[in-house]
Amino acid sequence: MSTVRIPPVLRAAAGNQKQLAVTGETVGAVINTLVIDYPGLRDQLLTPDGVLNRFVNVYLNNEDVRYLGELETPAGERDTIVILPAMAGGAP
Repeated sequence: MSTVRIPPVLRAAAGNQKQLAVTGETVGAVINTLVIDYPGLRDQLLTPDGVLNRFVNVYLNNEDVRYLGELETPAGERDTIVILPAMAGGAP
């Protein structure tokens, strides 16, 4: 099982968990398992086609998966996956 770290903005949809142990052989499989277990995360993480939303950044052991194999990047039991939705806005 990989460890998935949940940012504060998504914790309410993930049962108020800071991190979760999730099974899956790839980053995409881990995310799919996560959204099955916590359906409230689906629309926040994935498009209707099941592709990662463009404003969501995913890191495997501190490396952006866009520069690895994207969602096909292998994930193992000692890996940590961090999900970071992009933040925008603020005061001028």
